[in-house]
Amino acid sequence: MSWDTVIGQPDAVRRLQAAVDAPVHAYLFVGPLGAGKRHAALVFAGELLAAADPDGAERHRRLAVSERHADIHVLDPAGNNLRREEEAEPLIVQASRSPVEGKRKVLIVNRFHTATPAAAAALLKTIEEPPATTIFVLLAEDVPPEHVTVESRCTRIDFPPVAEAAIAEALVIDGLVDAERAAVVAAAAGGSVRRARDLTNDERLATRRQAWWGVPDRLDGSGAAVAVIVEELRALIDEASESAGTAERHRAELDALDAREEAFGTRGSGRNDLDVRHRRELRQLRTDELRFGLATLAARYRKAMVGGDERSSVLAAAGHIRATHASLGRNPNEALALQALLLKLPLLQG
Repeated sequence: MSWDTVIGQPDAVRRLQAAVDAPVHAYLFVGPLGAGKRHAALVFAGELLAAADPDGAERHRRLAVSERHADIHVLDPAGNNLRREEEAEPLIVQASRSPVEGKRKVLIVNRFHTATPAAAAALLKTIEEPPATTIFVLLAEDVPPEHVTVESRCTRIDFPPVAEAAIAEALVIDGLVDAERAAVVAAAAGGSVRRARDLTNDERLATRRQAWWGVPDRLDGSGAAVAVIVEELRALIDEASESAGTAERHRAELDALDAREEAFGTRGSGRNDLDVRHRRELRQLRTDELRFGLATLAARYRKAMVGGDERSSVLAAAGHIRATHASLGRNPNEALALQALLLKLPLLQG
């Protein structure tokens, strides 16, 4: 049943199932955040260990998906980048060690797309020729030019955004929401199962969607109107950061760190990395909200076109929204990006 928990990725699952009996030395899972790469990697790792030790198969699978297996090592870069000395070199040492319990070990590297050129270069030799018992699974949102050589040494498995229907079905099966609510949440999730689960308890989701949906009714071509609208939208994004529980979780993690430092006298240990991770998670949450808002805007203009509005400015709106969506990967100034977009969009009525 482990494969059944990988949501909305049938092609990837089929390829991984076929690879279990005769795996290669390295795999590269490529797809957006929330597409299920990490969970699929853990399921795959459990199946690899189970195939090599059938007598302990169920135990291998159970410990793998809970990230508690001694022969599965998951590297989560602490900062914004996967670094050579702090992370890549210890991983190379880890790869050289023999399995603890079975005949194989699996090294899962999260956010490999953030690896510095030096870190990627250091890992290249080990990834292309690891010890016979070691299998690498690299997880990346994309493949930067400096990582193409590493990509060429791996079997690539693509994980596209998860379809809304698959997300909605999973939410209902898990008992998180009813079918009607599941459809609304899935539409707002942007293909991310992770975000969908976060949104199930977000009571203000419908309010934020309505705010974005109503933007074209308020545009009059003036910068003053746009400034007011952008301020309101950004306030809603701020609110979403709190309602997602992110701020509360961050406070709990900081309190736990304070307690450890007080108990063990390790003041400063890990605080900078924790702060970097918190900032990264908040930035990702805001980006998710912006993508949700832009998708809502795009749907509003599509509805206008289907309804017969053939003005050139309406037809061009989709291109402007796509360009703004694409720019989010470069972390633009949020207010300026929204203002520039809304100044290009036409008024809609009704």
